[in-house]
Amino acid sequence: MTAATDRAARAGLVFLAWHAAHGYADHIGQRPHDAEHKGDPGWPGRIACARHVAGLTATKAVALGLALAATGVRLNPRSVAAAMAADAITHYVIDRRAPLARFAEAIGKGGFYRLGDPKAAPVGTGAYAMDQAAHDVPLAAASVLAALG
Repeated sequence: MTAATDRAARAGLVFLAWHAAHGYADHIGQRPHDAEHKGDPGWPGRIACARHVAGLTATKAVALGLALAATGVRLNPRSVAAAMAADAITHYVIDRRAPLARFAEAIGKGGFYRLGDPKAAPVGTGAYAMDQAAHDVPLAAASVLAALG
């Protein structure tokens, strides 16, 4: 196996573990209070969002640890730490809601972002779809970063 193929395989393993953990932490593991208030203005919203991101990051660390233990793959701890920090920061920014709403407006997707009734079915809204899509991009980049070291 070439070095490039090895890095690609490691990045794929990291993405698989982190993407599965992200789905769990965002939908099952997240406290209802944090889900409802992480986008609120001021310190209560910031704290709810930080608590959610801390739990999400811990879940991703456990998932990656299990994947590495099961496969015997080794990663550079500094690369993994940097990747997890980058992923956590971007997740926090996206989950504060206002930045993603502004981004949606800026790229002409404000109408899509506002689709659906967030009180009746938050998972079926444009905001939810954009939230999940927005998380995948930095998650993929972080997975590659984790595999570089």
